Amino acid sequence: MNIIARVIILFLVCILSVSTGLAQKDPVVTLRNQIEDAATPQDRIRLQLKLADELIATGQKSEALQELQLVANSGVFDPIAFYNLGNAFARLGESEAAIAAYRKAIDQRKGQYSRAYNNLGVVLLRIGRWDEAYDALISALKIEALRYAEASYNLGRVYEARGQSDLAAREWRRALAVDPHHDAAAQALARSRTEERIVVADVRPASKPAASRPAASKADPSKAAATESESGAIPSSKTLKLDPISYDFLQRARNAAERGKLPEAVDHYHRLLDRENGYFAPANLELSYALLSLKRVDEAFENLLQVSRRDGARYPASYYHLARLYEYKGELQLAEAAFSQASRAYTPTNFYFLLDLSRVREKQGNFKGALEALERYVAFMEQQGRKPAWSDQQLTQLRAKIK
Repeated sequence: MNIIARVIILFLVCILSVSTGLAQKDPVVTLRNQIEDAATPQDRIRLQLKLADELIATGQKSEALQELQLVANSGVFDPIAFYNLGNAFARLGESEAAIAAYRKAIDQRKGQYSRAYNNLGVVLLRIGRWDEAYDALISALKIEALRYAEASYNLGRVYEARGQSDLAAREWRRALAVDPHHDAAAQALARSRTEERIVVADVRPASKPAASRPAASKADPSKAAATESESGAIPSSKTLKLDPISYDFLQRARNAAERGKLPEAVDHYHRLLDRENGYFAPANLELSYALLSLKRVDEAFENLLQVSRRDGARYPASYYHLARLYEYKGELQLAEAAFSQASRAYTPTNFYFLLDLSRVREKQGNFKGALEALERYVAFMEQQGRKPAWSDQQLTQLRAKIK
């Protein structure tokens, strides 16, 4: 073999050696090889999650999502892996995928997974699904005998979002009692609005019978979902007062509710309301939540209707729950009016109500109105860099229906 041929062969060998060395040093290639050789399904998932982290770190988000989706579609029993999968999806802003992963982890642990419930609650809170967030966080706290500082902090955020400032402050105090160094809870408590608190009055004020109110006409949705509070329902100072006995009933009701003893909670709420001529906005609102959980829809509806008519501006969550009940009853025009109220009250802190508004408009054949609400929702989400993957298809379908 002549000298030139030997030089060429040596050059090619060097190139091959360098390429092999680079491949061996490339963590993505190394991880893919390890995944292929994984001894168990659990090892495979662990390596896939590690690979997804590496792909994210190198700016390959779409490839990372593909890898995470492979894990999501696996039938492997590994609750910790699915918990970590939920965390990975959440970091990427893939809320629905994160929710599904956390629920799978919880199911595999037969409901005994407080950390997964907490993180599930955080994601649900982030996308405005407050009722589900509440249920998840309460479940986390029950598992930990109400001594889980992070879950208490996040539950306080849910209460704050729903306009229940005194309950939010109570939950943040509980978080600090469990963990005195929980800075986020301390900061939240420091900035909470003390004027929204419920205080014990030294002397029981003279009560006045609740004024009777005419039923709202179904032909006029605005009367069922009033835009402003009626005068006289709440003092201008926003501080609510209860005598010691009524206040005790309120605390007993709340304690029973958070422990899942809903019939007992309902009984205490009723005892309080009997002493307050049938109306004390926070109690009526909280009672409606308990009644909804007990499937006592008509009773819940009456309490929500009272709050929305008299103090909807202060407790706009009442509009949302009332809208859901109207939709459940098939009264779509009223549902649309109430969802509109909720949307106006909470935008831009919660865009999720725009999806509800779009849905009920579409049910009524108002495709243009449905499209307008959905476009607003998508625009808000795009501003936050969290545009849903399904949104383009849904927008296209609505535009086609208009044509």
